[in-house]
Formats: sequence, C-alpha cells, structure tokens
Amino acid sequence: MKSLLAVLSLVALPVLAAEPTLYGRYEYIALPEIGGQVLKAKMDTGALTASLSAKDIETFKRDGEDWVRFRLGTKDASNQVYEHKIARISKIKTRSEEDDDEEVAAPTKRPVVDLELCLGNVKRTVEVNLTDRSSFNYPLLIGAKALREFGAAVNPARRFTADKPDC
Repeated sequence: MKSLLAVLSLVALPVLAAEPTLYGRYEYIALPEIGGQVLKAKMDTGALTASLSAKDIETFKRDGEDWVRFRLGTKDASNQVYEHKIARISKIKTRSEEDDDEEVAAPTKRPVVDLELCLGNVKRTVEVNLTDRSSFNYPLLIGAKALREFGAAVNPARRFTADKPDC
C-alpha cells in the first residue's frame, strides 16, 4: 500500500508543481459573450473579483430568476444591450480614511455575472461584477479570483505579454 501511495504522489507531483503563466500588468482580453469585444484589462492582484465597465445597469426577473441588463461602458461601445443571469450580488466595501469619527459607508451592491473571458489562447468562465469604470483607464479589471482561474502570475514590469486573444 505504501508503494502505491508513493507512485501516486510522484504521478501527481508535476500537476501540483505546475508553474503559473506569467502575464503583464496589462493584457488584452476578449469577451465572447459581449459581442467578441477585445478590451485592455488591468491585472490587479489586490482586487478580489473582476470588474467590467457597464452603464445603464438594470436588474430584472425572468422566469423567477434574477437577471441584469446593461450596456458596455467603454469609449467606443455600441448601444448594444446585453442580458445575463445574475450569479450573485457582490457587496463592495468603500475604502475610507482611518478616522474613528468618520461614519462607516454602506457597502455598494453590484450584480455579478459569470462571463467567458479569453486571455491569450486560454478561455475561462469567471465571475465579473458590473460597475461604471468609465473614469478609469482600463474598462476591465481582472482580480485575484480570475487570475487563479487562469493559472496566472503577474509581472508588473511587463505589459501585453499574451498578445491579442486567440480562443
């Protein structure tokens, strides 16, 4: 029995020791379910979830389930309306000063959808919250959960290492 466990652990070792794929701080990511849009994304290990810039966000019920309707919130976005089933509602804490007298702001609630993302030649379905990111340079933020899904590590000194998505 011990020898069988030893052999199994040697077989599993390369899987456990697989190196992550190294990406730059900024990458191109395709959204097959959002008209095949290719967006510049910021890879942010400090954020937990991914965020997509959206506007006119409206939740509604369809067949007893929660859905969201939105438009892409990018500079060159069309007026196309997209609808997706809501996976969950995320509560985002607002960062504030560490002043004891300051009131604690209520967390912002955002709809979260499961979206296919294509990074390089790798396609994964990840949770993405919808929010207006039009004041940011990058309409898509890839957080730690999505980075884990892609088996990614980020080198902040590099940019666009994966080239254009090819999924």
